[in-house]
Amino acid sequence: MSLREKIEKLKEEKGAVILAHNYQTLDIQEIADFKGDSLELAIKATKVDANLIVFCGVDFMAESVAILNPDKKVVVPCKQARCPMAAQLTPEMVREAKKSGYPFIAYVNTHASVKAEADVCCTSANAPDVAKGVAKEKCFMGPDANLAAFASKKARVDVIPVPKHGYCYVHKAFQVEDVIAAREKYKDVEVIVHPECDVEVQNLADFVGSTSQMLKYAEKSDAKTLVVGTEIGLIERIRAEGINAVPLRRSVCIEMKLNTLEGVYKALLEEKNVVKVDETIASRARRAIEKMFKVME
Repeated sequence: MSLREKIEKLKEEKGAVILAHNYQTLDIQEIADFKGDSLELAIKATKVDANLIVFCGVDFMAESVAILNPDKKVVVPCKQARCPMAAQLTPEMVREAKKSGYPFIAYVNTHASVKAEADVCCTSANAPDVAKGVAKEKCFMGPDANLAAFASKKARVDVIPVPKHGYCYVHKAFQVEDVIAAREKYKDVEVIVHPECDVEVQNLADFVGSTSQMLKYAEKSDAKTLVVGTEIGLIERIRAEGINAVPLRRSVCIEMKLNTLEGVYKALLEEKNVVKVDETIASRARRAIEKMFKVME
């Protein structure tokens, strides 16, 4: 019996559900019951009929699933899969910013303790809508400064980044020169990038959006070649759909790749890597996440 067959058998026996982010390797995406970006998985987590959830992504995402599903057991394949950007924003920084009286929007790429201090959460898919929904004239957003700039431009409100230069190393790798080179190399090309990319890169792209939004754009695009500026996992998923997609530059999230099929199997078998969030923090973080859903209604 192959490892994949063992996972399928064990998953069925335990009535478990596997959720996988778009940046996971294809073998993990293929055995997942649901795959998507942070927003899609956060919503799906509240609707799955299972007592055991195996979440394949990074720490802050698994925390969000656990927060939204306090009565379910959430386990991860690798406890070392931690997002470096999430560590760039602390609860103290949020409290200090809020002294101004303006609302604070916590990107989902933050720890539960940060979400607990924020007024509302957002994802890369809905950051502009959330900013527009909660800010009369000004708001704070962190930790990704490029996402804050994107939300500010789209929502036409003053979105102040906290910290000032917070970033994702995966998307910081993309440069203006990469876009110029891609347009010179390929004919009939469209360039799509993630809002965590530098603003200068965003300005040269044909489309800027979350991983799920980029996937939908790719499925409808008539371009002969699609150049994609995000983590390589999404490009592999787009290619699996039969679309000619190439990376703007090969950029890999090391932390996302710490999850493996072996880790998924072990998580199902042993149920040891349980994600737990203190209920005092979880209840406050849950309010911020649920407010995001209300803003999106």
